[in-house]
Amino acid sequence: MRTWQVERRKRTRHLIELGGLVVKSGIADLTGDDRAMIYGAMIWVAEKLKSDDGQRARTLWAEKGKQAFAAEQETKTPTTSQLQQVRA
Repeated sequence: MRTWQVERRKRTRHLIELGGLVVKSGIADLTGDDRAMIYGAMIWVAEKLKSDDGQRARTLWAEKGKQAFAAEQETKTPTTSQLQQVRA
């Protein structure tokens, strides 16, 4: 496969993953899949990140995202102790 094809596939995967986050967060459903509204919200987020309060927003949002990923992982993948409890 040519280098440009590999790069194009990597870019496509990246964009699909970002779109998946929009759906996973519930934004698509909450906005009725209104792309103008979603885009406007993302512009608002970008402006917030550029502001004097940007670092605080990054910290808060990163923590919230990490917690959401962790909670999702807990519900999807049973731990060894959870599997042992089911078997008992």
